[in-house]
Amino acid sequence: MTTIAIVGAGKGLGLAVAERFAREGFAVALISRNQARLDELAASLREQGHQAAGFAANVRDGDSLRHALEQATEQLGPIEVLQYSPLPAKEYMRPVLETTAEDLVGPIEFSVYGSVNAVRQVLPGMRALGHGTILFVNGGSAVRPGARVTGTSVAFAGETAYAQLLHDAVRDEDVHVGQLIIPFGIDDGQDDHSGRSIAERLWSIHTERGDFRTYAEPLPE
Repeated sequence: MTTIAIVGAGKGLGLAVAERFAREGFAVALISRNQARLDELAASLREQGHQAAGFAANVRDGDSLRHALEQATEQLGPIEVLQYSPLPAKEYMRPVLETTAEDLVGPIEFSVYGSVNAVRQVLPGMRALGHGTILFVNGGSAVRPGARVTGTSVAFAGETAYAQLLHDAVRDEDVHVGQLIIPFGIDDGQDDHSGRSIAERLWSIHTERGDFRTYAEPLPE
């Protein structure tokens, strides 16, 4: 059995993705800051007959993130799929003229340093397996900067550049790197925007291994 590690796991999209991949036989490593919430999510998955465990980590703390992924591998099995999708903090979303250099430290640590630390921890294992998938999940500001969400716009741009470079560097090793852009709110009442629908899209990215970037739906004009 191999594992999907979901960095930024929660009861919405994270749980939906966990259930979708678990139905295909994956063990599930849930990673976020709150161990108690992770334990609840993992218990709900185990009640459905799936193998799952939670590992607390702060993506802005490289040591804790690497340790969580290491523990996940030891307890659940090699990580075949990594999903990097932590939810940005509200303070990362300030208008451009109100944003200082210090305001960008958190977003960049969160989106760029965190994703690089996660990838570098799991990539050797994927190479040993001979295949793997790395999924980046971002909002629309990753490809269309928003003047009122400066921190995420700047940080997502850096994360996107890293992900694109990574895609090009490892595609010949049967490690697929894909980015899903979600330009709307998840679970906002529309069926196509549900966590389950997005989880199905992420499963397709993993199995079909197509282009680097996929849009959950076109960006609004």
